[in-house]
Amino acid sequence: MSSEFLQLAEKVTQLAQLAQSLREENAELRRKVKLLSEDNATLNARVDEAYQRVSAVLSQLPVAEEEETTAPANEEAA
Repeated sequence: MSSEFLQLAEKVTQLAQLAQSLREENAELRRKVKLLSEDNATLNARVDEAYQRVSAVLSQLPVAEEEETTAPANEEAA
């Protein structure tokens, strides 16, 4: 009976250690998720900024007239 009690006590101790280990791992994973979420938000902001800059540059480019772009194609066909 005493050995059964000791085995049970050992298993309870192991279970408590495992639970503590899992708590620590969970806390570390939460920290990593927070950091990665912050990095993701920063990168998304940079992508948005780059998109805005590219859009601004594209809006400043001259637009070719349709007649100019179709005229050479018509001449080649003739």
